[in-house]
Amino acid sequence: MIGRCSTGASSRHSFISRLLADQCQAWVKRGRSAVFTVHCATLAESSLHAGTPLTTEPSTSESTAALVDASENKGVASLTDEQLHRNAELLEMLRGKLILAPLTKGGNLPFRRLCADFGAEVTMSEMSFARHLLRGDPTEKARLKRSANEACFGFQIATNNIGEGVRAGALAAEAGASWMDLNCGCPIYEATKRGLGSALLRNPRKLARLVAGIAEGIDLPLTVKVRLGTSASKINVQQVVSLLQDAGAAAVIVHGRTAEQRYKKPADWTLMADVARSNEVPVVGNGDILTYYEAQQRLNDSGCLAHMVGRGALIKPWIFQEVKEGRELNLDATERLGIYRQLVSHMKEHFGDDSKGRRKAFYFLPWHFDFLCRYRHLPEEVYRASSEERPLIGQRMETAASELGEELDSLPVLERLLRCQSTDAHAEIAAALWDSSSDAEAKSVLEQLGNGKLADWESNNDDREERVAEG
Repeated sequence: MIGRCSTGASSRHSFISRLLADQCQAWVKRGRSAVFTVHCATLAESSLHAGTPLTTEPSTSESTAALVDASENKGVASLTDEQLHRNAELLEMLRGKLILAPLTKGGNLPFRRLCADFGAEVTMSEMSFARHLLRGDPTEKARLKRSANEACFGFQIATNNIGEGVRAGALAAEAGASWMDLNCGCPIYEATKRGLGSALLRNPRKLARLVAGIAEGIDLPLTVKVRLGTSASKINVQQVVSLLQDAGAAAVIVHGRTAEQRYKKPADWTLMADVARSNEVPVVGNGDILTYYEAQQRLNDSGCLAHMVGRGALIKPWIFQEVKEGRELNLDATERLGIYRQLVSHMKEHFGDDSKGRRKAFYFLPWHFDFLCRYRHLPEEVYRASSEERPLIGQRMETAASELGEELDSLPVLERLLRCQSTDAHAEIAAALWDSSSDAEAKSVLEQLGNGKLADWESNNDDREERVAEG
């Protein structure tokens, strides 16, 4: 491999040699060679040109231009007609849809497949750390996979580097993703300590330059998922979305809370509506949707292109069918048990129906019951008024709803068990579903389990913070 800068020491891009060396080494490791003639702008100039390799041509994702730091563009993307056409096609696919949010841990392929079984037309991967993905990390690579019934699939990455973003975009396109999303909302420390996720909101102009560089360099539409700001005193979503409008984002997904708030405050749909109406770039609203009537109200009142659901889908994966049909399904315990076994079946198919597959699946399966146990019948005539005052997902739901005339002791044991919040109960429910060969067998085993242990589990229920990370 050969790399040279024609301007030598006077180059204002003196760092480019290191970037080229790193990239060429990656190509050589894959048995490829490359020869570069690079003209870097001098201190009096402002252009950067990459020569054509003499052998195998690098993909767009490996172009030298994409390796330039985000500070080297103005945050304004110049998209090709083809890129603009892809953006328009994506927007038509998203319009009016209820989108499954990118959910850390919850957004595993079997769960997304279950949501698609119930009518989810647009789904998103778990957040993938682009740097780890590009190093070949098997966990990150697995997040590129989509199930056959995921019609429109978005791949979400976390990065603060244009080169990483562009190369990740090439992998996403190769894997068949419909679009790529840049996470700028994840509040977890693992992301923010690296300057990723919601940490990117601290410098909106730098974020715009990052987005512009990635958007120009990939063959997929790019969306950006943000929060209102990092904290209540630093709400800057209007500025962020305004800048992303020129940076080439096909759409901006707005989670209606600050990073600091996590899930402690209701999502601010009033502010999201203001953002949607104040900017030309389409906005997708995200936060506090648990029922079809809340979904309808949010979409109708906000002016958003579409809306997104996270915890609501974890609680009832059939919410997509409810929204499509405009009615509550009101599933009893036996019917829900069948759906939960459907999730188990998808996990067996994906991870394997053996001891190794079970170990992999049980990283997810008991965890899912921390949300599935929160399902309650929420008829519109009883709950719509209170949902307008405070989102239902933020209201404490007792095991038995007195407003529906329920009493704990009168509930069937299976219903009580499936509503139980004990993590010990969740582990045993997961094991029973995995080991059962039919719905009837699973029901019998769980009823015996409930009769023997439910009273102790219910007495030991404790309050726990949300354990889902949604950017």
